[in-house]
Amino acid sequence: MLIEGLYTVESFEKEEQTVKATVKLNAGHEVFKGHFPGNPVMPGVCMIQIIKELTEQATEKSLFLSVASNIKFMAIINPEKNDVIQLTLTISEEDATVKVKNTTSFDDTLALKLSATFAILN
Repeated sequence: MLIEGLYTVESFEKEEQTVKATVKLNAGHEVFKGHFPGNPVMPGVCMIQIIKELTEQATEKSLFLSVASNIKFMAIINPEKNDVIQLTLTISEEDATVKVKNTTSFDDTLALKLSATFAILN
């Protein structure tokens, strides 16, 4: 985990090429003190890192983000109000790459859509 203590994985279910995970954010983490004081917002780069780490867990491979072709932030994730998020990843492997399509939501709100390609490092 690159950002220690930012989140914990509460559930992780993998069925064929689909992963469904529930993640609990740590609203007291240092990252939120600077992003932004008094109004914490989950940084987009941290969301991408969580997606990468969940994909690594699913594939049991070390990955490096090589292409992010479609990233849409649809709603702000405030960890004080919405500390539990659900992620769905559709994963496919081709040659030395892993392609991921992700949706991230809290309650009934879609917060993030992402399509990305990761290079396999090992």
